Amino acid sequence: MSDADASAPLKPAALYILAALADGDRHGYAVMQAVRDLSEGRVPIQTGSFYRHLSQLLDAGLVAESTPRRVADPRRGVDYRLTSRGRQVLDRERRHLANLVAALKSSARKGLA
Repeated sequence: MSDADASAPLKPAALYILAALADGDRHGYAVMQAVRDLSEGRVPIQTGSFYRHLSQLLDAGLVAESTPRRVADPRRGVDYRLTSRGRQVLDRERRHLANLVAALKSSARKGLA
């Protein structure tokens, strides 16, 4: 995901990763679990594909590693956070999807769908 395609709609997995980080920092496994929960299992995400999407989001500046902190469980690894740019993109996606749903409802009321 480069600056050139930053305005393109996100892939479902990337969108759900951003949504999973909207409420606060999480480590990788917790983000994957949140994606599964938020999507009600409709976005299947495995470890390899998760870290590929996460890497793209990190490279695009939408997600960043959190400031290191001491944790009791060293298996938890790195925590990730949504950047201000990531929050802007997530908000843009929410508006886009809300507009799409409104348009679909309108067309259904008019008998177009």
